[in-house]
Amino acid sequence: MWWVRVSNKTQPPDITRRSRLQKLKESSYAGLFVVCALVTLLTTIAIFTTLLADSLAFFSEVPVREFLTETNWSPNPAGNQQVFGIVPLVIGTLTVTFTAAFIALPVGTLTAVYLSEFASSRTRAILKPMLEILAGIPTVVYGYFALVYVTPALEATILPNISRLNALSASLMIGIMTIPMVSSISEDAMSAVPDDLRQASYGLGATKYQVSTGVVIPASISGIISSYILAVSRAIGETMIVVVAMGANANMPPVNDVAGIPMFNPADVLLNNGMTITVAMVNIAQGDLAGGSLPYDGMFALGLALFIVTLIMNVLSDLVAQRYREEY
Repeated sequence: MWWVRVSNKTQPPDITRRSRLQKLKESSYAGLFVVCALVTLLTTIAIFTTLLADSLAFFSEVPVREFLTETNWSPNPAGNQQVFGIVPLVIGTLTVTFTAAFIALPVGTLTAVYLSEFASSRTRAILKPMLEILAGIPTVVYGYFALVYVTPALEATILPNISRLNALSASLMIGIMTIPMVSSISEDAMSAVPDDLRQASYGLGATKYQVSTGVVIPASISGIISSYILAVSRAIGETMIVVVAMGANANMPPVNDVAGIPMFNPADVLLNNGMTITVAMVNIAQGDLAGGSLPYDGMFALGLALFIVTLIMNVLSDLVAQRYREEY
């Protein structure tokens, strides 16, 4: 007895009536997009491989524990004594990053709320391009502005003891520089929220403020958090502003033991000069060190540390976006 298996799935009819030439064009476009994606992926893998190879050469001579716990960074000092401790660089980097985020995240989010929910179409068309101009200004200009204007203003008003080169001015400028990134991405996420949710809230008697804070922001939280992660990653990798406004001295702040926990006063870092990881890499790259030397390999170890931190931030961004993404 013959059994005939009939599938319930039917192929949808092809209503596009594409010609062979159109099919060939679309296949070519798809292949081009795949090549571009592969180039991006291979570039990332090549960068990671290069950093890892030279970092392994560095860690073969400098223990990882010493690199992560030593409180002095001096790759090429007088007397041929080389110390590779990343702690003061991490402190400088995190201080600048968190201070910049303290400025950029709330200001950028509130700006996005205004542009998305309160501003008229004409106002939005004027303000958003003007705001995004901040992202196109060269970072060295921000650095000189901090050195010439921000630091003297702080010294003449509220912080008379601030150093000429300091982390606070650099952090302020990095925060201002990253505001457009937060506001633009967050505003796009808020604008993507369906108007049906807004109208339903208005129908229940909610005010515009209640709709903005209780409906729009929660519905677009994945995009907002993604903008936060990208802005923080951008602040971690900033170099020119820090070089000009903060200086290039790897200073370790005084550490006090509070209830068995080592802590330091943030003012000791913010009001004085210091060094971030990126600045340490620039100093090594601009020096007279020969390729293959220990400090030269240390530059790749610093780059690997930054690469890992940025990768973690991006992975967290994707996880948060997937966890809280709303589909309409």
